[in-house]
Amino acid sequence: MQETKDSFYNCLYFSSNSLVRVINKMADEEFALSGLSPSHGFLLMVISNNPGIGPKEAGENLNLTPSTITRFVDLLEQKGLVKRESEGKLIRLQITGRGEEVVDLVRSAWMNLYKRMCETFGEEDCHDLACRITKAFKQTESV
Repeated sequence: MQETKDSFYNCLYFSSNSLVRVINKMADEEFALSGLSPSHGFLLMVISNNPGIGPKEAGENLNLTPSTITRFVDLLEQKGLVKRESEGKLIRLQITGRGEEVVDLVRSAWMNLYKRMCETFGEEDCHDLACRITKAFKQTESV
């Protein structure tokens, strides 16, 4: 049995997905206090940091498809955290006062997640791993 498990861990697909599941669990735990999933929280931060950003640009910031951004904005709007403003054919996203309160919780959750990952992996290894993953992701953009 051990032989099979070891061979799976030599597979980038298997090992990266195993790590993602652990990191997602940690992120879900940290972001729970905000009442948002980590992905919704990151979108809220993007909107807060870029008032009037369009959905397309927000999606590009987060590597999310337009349909995913639409669903996420719908939920954030239902919660009263963001609003859509129309400028002709353009849609601009704005954070609300309630959204500004929640974004502080989201930023705190993000920092807590960072600290937790540094404790788990070591700060230098955590940074190195993030850089290597980003580099690998950028190499796939032309695929």
